[in-house]
Amino acid sequence: MRHLKRTVKLGRTSAHRDALLASLVCNLVAAKRICTTVPKAKAARSLAEKMVTLGKKGTLAARRLAVARLHRAEPVKILFEAIAPAFKDRAGGYTRIVRLGQRSGDGAEMALLEWVNYVPQPPKKKPSKEKGGKQQEAAAASKEARSPRKAEAKSVRK
Repeated sequence: MRHLKRTVKLGRTSAHRDALLASLVCNLVAAKRICTTVPKAKAARSLAEKMVTLGKKGTLAARRLAVARLHRAEPVKILFEAIAPAFKDRAGGYTRIVRLGQRSGDGAEMALLEWVNYVPQPPKKKPSKEKGGKQQEAAAASKEARSPRKAEAKSVRK
């Protein structure tokens, strides 16, 4: 019987699995949203929520535990200073998993793992390409500034 055996093995050794989950959580902290397979997202969600709980404690011991688990200090700093305070009034459930469908290559079920307070930014509009616009003039001036020899060569050829 599998009583009290909650570890999802993901077909990896324990060290490989720990490194994979630490990497997923570090990327989640940095990017606020990651795309991965559903089993990996479910496993990473558990670790991410435990790290937020440590971040809410805010003690030196909690910070050291988080660095020991994630192996990198920079994501832990972001976690403790930005992410955990945003969840100070929330008692759990800091992440969400949004299913995306199957990956075209191997049919694996894909999902987005993101923080529940994450609001995606609308895509930036590309500037229109008008002839004689200020942008083209600025681009031409910057090219000349970068390579004065080429600008001289063009003027000599004319």
